[in-house]
Amino acid sequence: MKNKVIKFLCCVLAGVVIFLAVINIIPPKQNVENNPFVVAEGELPMIAAHRGGGDNNPENTMLAFREAVNTIGVDIIESDLYLTKDGYLVYNHDSYIDETCNINGDISLEEVENLCENKENRHYISDMTLEELEQYNFGYYFEDENGQRIYKDETDLENTGLQIATVDKLFAEFYESNPDLLFIVEIKNSEELGYKACEILYNTLAQYPNYKDQIVVGTFHDEIEEELKTKYPELLRGAPTGTAAKFILTHFLGVNLFDNSDFACLQIPMSYDLGVELHLDKQSIIDRAHRRNIAVQYWTINDEEEMRQLIELGCDCIMTDNPELLNKVLEDYKE
Repeated sequence: MKNKVIKFLCCVLAGVVIFLAVINIIPPKQNVENNPFVVAEGELPMIAAHRGGGDNNPENTMLAFREAVNTIGVDIIESDLYLTKDGYLVYNHDSYIDETCNINGDISLEEVENLCENKENRHYISDMTLEELEQYNFGYYFEDENGQRIYKDETDLENTGLQIATVDKLFAEFYESNPDLLFIVEIKNSEELGYKACEILYNTLAQYPNYKDQIVVGTFHDEIEEELKTKYPELLRGAPTGTAAKFILTHFLGVNLFDNSDFACLQIPMSYDLGVELHLDKQSIIDRAHRRNIAVQYWTINDEEEMRQLIELGCDCIMTDNPELLNKVLEDYKE
């Protein structure tokens, strides 16, 4: 009897092993047919200027975007989008602007941060018109490599590119000169404001049709993800946190064939703390994603050694606050 049980368990185990082997050999369905964010085998990763490259220039300003594209030569502009009170989409990391401009007058950034601990003191983008936002200097707190606030006293904000930037202004800036430029955006608003933001982004892209296939849109809000999938299915989407986690988990378990997600870009950190550190800088994750024509994009990488590690793994994109450094590192691999 004991031998029969052992034989049965061995057969079951062998069946599971064969099953897992077979489903990992079967070519998976492609998530998207054409994905401009996937680099060809053997090519170096793309540079994504996170917030336009906030270490090199004032983040999310036209000055930063221009320098990133025209001087450094990045492949991708990455940033977050918020809706203004009068229906414009602007670039900013937070829902409020106090920590990136001089709306509170001539006080230090430390004083601003203390002020903003009380949420009622914050100046939210959704409560302001574009005209109101454009009067402030978004390079006010930026410090150069010597710790100098070199734009603190700048008053010609439009010409210097230190006003808050709108999505249409960014598209217009590069549409003719950089037709191959790619964009990663995240819609930060939720619910009704988020729905409106999706609509405005889509309508704006209609004015710049070549860019419609060169932008990937992400969100942390389930209802906005559903809105993008149902109303704007032709737009490429980044994986929401839960969807990305599911993709990675099914990969580690060897059953990724059953993952039915349809995102275009897997945007992940090198590791994630779940009580135990989970390392995501894995060749196997990149290979699995590439089998489904998914681009693997790591954020936010500002350390040279980490950049080199990801370059050698063969990822598709490295998002960084310091695109100038990443560009120099990549030059070493071109020799």
